[in-house]
Amino acid sequence: MARDSVTLDKSKNFAIRVVKLYQYLNTEKKEFVLSRQMLRSGTSIGANLSEAIYGISEKDFLSKVYISLKECSETKYWLELLFKTDYLTKSQYDSIDADCTELIKLLTAIAKTMSTKLKSKI
Repeated sequence: MARDSVTLDKSKNFAIRVVKLYQYLNTEKKEFVLSRQMLRSGTSIGANLSEAIYGISEKDFLSKVYISLKECSETKYWLELLFKTDYLTKSQYDSIDADCTELIKLLTAIAKTMSTKLKSKI
């Protein structure tokens, strides 16, 4: 994965959305617990992908991609909780959830490709 990767760009844009949503939830909704968890996991996706690019091996790269995928899945969980507890409207939730789902699909594809590549080297 190149440093100018579409997935890396999408993860950074998603992190920006997460930060802005966190600010909104704190300021407008006075919600501090769930949003903090969402902020932590939602910004971790791109951070781990950035780290993956400079991994010391293909296994290291794959490990960081899996961490990004797990963080993305966790973020999806927090977003759903925020929606089901009425902190997010349906349209707010649907929009950011679609971005999260897209990242999960991209990360899954990268992980499968790299995993297959590593298995073929054995």
